[in-house]
Amino acid sequence: MNTTPLVLIVDDEKPLRDFVRRNLEVRGFNTLTASNGLEALTIFESQDIDLVILDIMMPQLDGFDTTRRIRQISSVPIIILTALGEQDDKIKAFDLGVDDYLTKPFGTGELLGRVKAVLRRAQWAEVQPDQETIVRGEISADLVRHQITARGRLIDVTPTEFNLLVYLMKNTGKVLSHRIILQHVWGTEYGEESEYLRVYMGKLRQKVEEDANHPRYIQTARGVGYHFES
Repeated sequence: MNTTPLVLIVDDEKPLRDFVRRNLEVRGFNTLTASNGLEALTIFESQDIDLVILDIMMPQLDGFDTTRRIRQISSVPIIILTALGEQDDKIKAFDLGVDDYLTKPFGTGELLGRVKAVLRRAQWAEVQPDQETIVRGEISADLVRHQITARGRLIDVTPTEFNLLVYLMKNTGKVLSHRIILQHVWGTEYGEESEYLRVYMGKLRQKVEEDANHPRYIQTARGVGYHFES
């Protein structure tokens, strides 16, 4: 990532674009703006973007299709902007690969908190000096190379997926609440976003479990949280 992050802000409402741009620039971020998905993709393909803030409802190419196209070529962090109460939009966006969301209307504090948290999670976890590898059953995590192996096969994971799985593996046998997992992996700004975990646990099961529908390792403690069993 650049020393000074470059943020692409995409929304067809100019007042909102300007609000986000001003608040980020005054705090040292570089920004570019686009009024629709097609314009955003053109900019994205020509610039080294560190973060995309993207509205869902836009003309020409909406936020879902824009996210889908970006994810075909990049794992850059994406924050979507959603209307109040649009829970289905959030779940669909997470399935497509977004990293976070902001519900309109939002204030400066929430905006900056989410931006900083997403950029922080986009970096690989720091190596623990007293431990280089964690092995649980047929799954191993290389903390130096940031690699996950399942049944001898190297698994492609994002930084957030890596950090989440490592946290579960380090706490094998312990039931971890939604809040504890969110605050440890996503950051102290989080705690109520259980839909994050539902989507990410599903992705991890698809990647590391032999049968994602009957997981051996990543278990659900209904109404409480999750636990890893080896």
